[in-house]
Amino acid sequence: MDSQKNENLLNLALDTPEAERERSLELNVGYDVAEKTWEVIVKYHGSLQELEQRNIVVEELIAGYAILTVPESGMDILAVTEQIEYVEKPKRLFFDDLEGNTASCYTPGSQLFGTLTGKGVLVAVIDSGISYWNQDFRKADGSTRIRYLWDQVLGMEFSMEQINEALATGSREQAEQIVPSIDTTGHGTAVAGIAAGSGERGGAVYAGTARESELLIVRLGAPRADSFPRTTELMRALTYTVKKAIELQMPVAINLSFGNTYGAHNGTSLLERFLDNISEIGRCVVCVGSGNEGASGGHVGGSVAVTGRRERGSGVTGVRNTGSTTNIVNNFDTYVTENMTRVELTVGTYETGLNVQLWKEYTDRYVVIMVSPSGESLLVDTDRPGKQTYQLGQTRILLYNGEPAPYLTSQEIYFDFLPAGDGKYLDSGVWTFLLEPIETITGNYTFYLPSGTARNESTRFVRTTPDVTLTIPSTASKVITVGAYNPVYESYADFSGRGYLYQEQVNSRTSDSFVKPDLVAPGVNVMAPDRNGGYAPVTGTSFATPFVTGAAALLMQWGIVEGNDPYLYGEKVKAYLRRGAKPIRGEREYPNARVGYGALCVENSLPM
Repeated sequence: MDSQKNENLLNLALDTPEAERERSLELNVGYDVAEKTWEVIVKYHGSLQELEQRNIVVEELIAGYAILTVPESGMDILAVTEQIEYVEKPKRLFFDDLEGNTASCYTPGSQLFGTLTGKGVLVAVIDSGISYWNQDFRKADGSTRIRYLWDQVLGMEFSMEQINEALATGSREQAEQIVPSIDTTGHGTAVAGIAAGSGERGGAVYAGTARESELLIVRLGAPRADSFPRTTELMRALTYTVKKAIELQMPVAINLSFGNTYGAHNGTSLLERFLDNISEIGRCVVCVGSGNEGASGGHVGGSVAVTGRRERGSGVTGVRNTGSTTNIVNNFDTYVTENMTRVELTVGTYETGLNVQLWKEYTDRYVVIMVSPSGESLLVDTDRPGKQTYQLGQTRILLYNGEPAPYLTSQEIYFDFLPAGDGKYLDSGVWTFLLEPIETITGNYTFYLPSGTARNESTRFVRTTPDVTLTIPSTASKVITVGAYNPVYESYADFSGRGYLYQEQVNSRTSDSFVKPDLVAPGVNVMAPDRNGGYAPVTGTSFATPFVTGAAALLMQWGIVEGNDPYLYGEKVKAYLRRGAKPIRGEREYPNARVGYGALCVENSLPM
């Protein structure tokens, strides 16, 4: 039986056989096939000691969050444990891939460049690791600037002393015998270089923003060699980072250059709430990339026709009678009315799996008619909670109608597309969703697909909505959310994730903590260190974010380290960066959903 303490996706996963989950992009994330255990995130109060006596592994984080490893047969225990308030399964994380300092008003040769270098501030990069032997991450005497490197893949922590011992061998191969942590993709190395590289090999033009900051590096782990990091690994990394900063008695600027598209995108998931809590611990600032979903075709939103409230007993019903107990119907054209809203999705050839999220106001009631490329139709009653299973053509559909949760007022309707039977691929072509209002107050709806990196390029909505394309957790309210722009043309980069507030709503508030993104930074053809010791151009909000992380370190150096403002961290840094942002060509009103308050300008952001 479904638990109202569980998020919808977890309930669906627990209701689905393991063999079927393995064919899904999301349902098996968090499940250990060999151990038959689930890893889940919980919000709790009091003590979880009684769970440890039931063969459940409890890993406490901060602020009432924990990660549990639970035998599959014992998952129902969580529902009856009074201390547990809410449970979520992990999600996959995707890196935001796709002449920076000068564009950010931090020009080599200027007085500002010479006096503020990030010294005395930690820059934490939670990513794919770092090529620690690279000259960009060393001091003038050749020793490392990395205080600690925690490699989640290896399950090992390396200190500054161990890294220096490895560097002293003079050989990369010998160094890796002592500290075997490797950045296999180069993503983390590039991010760390933009935020805090010294530019040792390339000179000041290649220097990172906070070039004398000390570094705290976490290489995110992955459950399997061929999989992505998960949100649980991120939460462990964040807990480690803030605790280390407190231990070292240093302010810290934290960089997160990844995200995912699953969720309501309104700050209500446990991960988003966790980020808000982390942002209030110690003297820290968390900077998160807005993602690269702005032009990926993975989102569409709008409003269905509004009927207004109706008196109970007035004959308002759910799904119309189809004469079929399965809700599968043919000739759907007979059901189409003029006030229906049509949303079309193109599924590319050779797509092995896909999921679609439909989020709506719980107060709104409407029928969803789903049509396959062959014209076969399915009527979905959004008032019928829980799991439903259907087959259209050669595609099996697991459908879950969600309900409100303790931290969520909206309703999710989740569609998981799997190849039917022994098939390998979904039915390709145009799938259609028709939304028929029954009783609607706002009529607002929004659809999401998985990250663009997890689906075929041709799998996308036909008429897309670029707004509300921020990836999670950049939607957390207390982080600094960073989008990208092209510094050559001084224009918004269309791939950059956009915000979700209408302009009139933003301008009606004197101070709005929900404006996203907060600002943008250079994110197109940015030169950054590569994992082999050279420099290469990189593009994406992944690489715009570290400019802001480095800028935050500079502000904290000026305020905390140099004694000008001991409280210059957290939301205060965000406020100064917003105020100092400069205009972007083509943007007339600020803040807006594309660039927030404008482009990063370090010089203007200093309260001097």
